[in-house]
Amino acid sequence: MFSGAQVSLYPMTDDFVSVILGALRALDPYRDRFRIETDDLSTLVVGPPDELYPAMRDLFVAAARTGVHTVLHATVSRGCPGEPDAEICEVPDGYTMLADRGERIEAALAAAAAAPRLGQTVAAQFSYYPLSAAERHMHEIYDAIDFLKGSGTFSRAKNFCTALEGDAGPVFATLSEAFLRFSPPEAHVAIDLTVSANSPSRRA
Repeated sequence: MFSGAQVSLYPMTDDFVSVILGALRALDPYRDRFRIETDDLSTLVVGPPDELYPAMRDLFVAAARTGVHTVLHATVSRGCPGEPDAEICEVPDGYTMLADRGERIEAALAAAAAAPRLGQTVAAQFSYYPLSAAERHMHEIYDAIDFLKGSGTFSRAKNFCTALEGDAGPVFATLSEAFLRFSPPEAHVAIDLTVSANSPSRRA
């Protein structure tokens, strides 16, 4: 399979170059397991689907900890039939899709609850697209929504997306569980994600 993300980072500061370049160093521990390519629009991160969200978390938190208003936007995908299979993108054994929806939600809740707290508050909104057979994809969405509502990071439902908020550790773990847990490992799943920290709107 193929899994990866196109990630763009937007620090709201005149010194955005140093913030972005400094944050990119947070990806260094992942470079032996990922293909990482940065251009003038985004950074491509290709690698194990269970490590995509930890990598994005570390990138974003490194920028947000400067204290400036920072936004990350990412398009995340796994299992796209239009991409070549890549050995570095293997689905971990622990993320086979459990047959029972209750067990699936329980496993996702346990993983989100065990996430480390990083001391950085974030707000996120995302749209979840399980591109499964037509008769199944809405069941996968509803199961994911039930998980999100119990995750401890759920903020509210919005038009076309779901909002999360809280510490960056649990928020990114919740996103990762939604990405991995509610569609079969071989299925094509896409997520459109925006994360913000230090927003002056929230302080107001």
